Amino acid sequence: MKRRSLPVAAAFAAAAALLLTACGGGDDNGKAADEIAGADQGTETPTKSAEPSGAPAEDKPDGVDVSLPADMNLVFDWEKPKDENEAAAMSDAANFFRAVYRGVDKRTTEDAALVAYSTGDGLKYAKTQIDVRLEGGWTATGTRRHYQATTRSASNGNSVEVAFCVDSSKFYSKEVKTGKVLKGAPDITDFDHFKIIMVRLPTGDGLWQASKVYVEAKAAKCQ
Repeated sequence: MKRRSLPVAAAFAAAAALLLTACGGGDDNGKAADEIAGADQGTETPTKSAEPSGAPAEDKPDGVDVSLPADMNLVFDWEKPKDENEAAAMSDAANFFRAVYRGVDKRTTEDAALVAYSTGDGLKYAKTQIDVRLEGGWTATGTRRHYQATTRSASNGNSVEVAFCVDSSKFYSKEVKTGKVLKGAPDITDFDHFKIIMVRLPTGDGLWQASKVYVEAKAAKCQ
């Protein structure tokens, strides 16, 4: 059994989302900032409000509960950009992943956090990731680290690409019914490189949504 956030048996199901949103391992640094793929992606206004929760204020940015159980630790080991928009987009990219794993924990693709922090293909990606775990009877446990983050803005100021590495070597699937944690030997499959296209919500006060998710699996540059 591979040490992954998903058992190997589920990897093929999850690949459907990656095929829709993934890009190759090419270097995009030579592209102009206003040529960000998916930069013209529209936004979707959240139609749900967060339900009352006992979560502390830091777990409820924008009034939306993104709190996770104590054994599900998402670490964002990156520095905040000086640009205000890029800093806000990076913060909400982190909230997007918190929303995904909150959905895994709550066993639903309809949580308010998911609606708040994703739209379009980003929302489709998130729901596929959650559905694979729901169908397999798995949740997640351990630490998932996000690092080596970079940001770049589109010229219109309404889109920001947030790119970063992910280390899932200490983040495991756990069977919901038995509580059994599925572990295995660490390898290159534990490392991925993400590019998230964050778009500004026109009606929101500083709220950014994940509209596209590009994934480079087995990312050696993240080791």
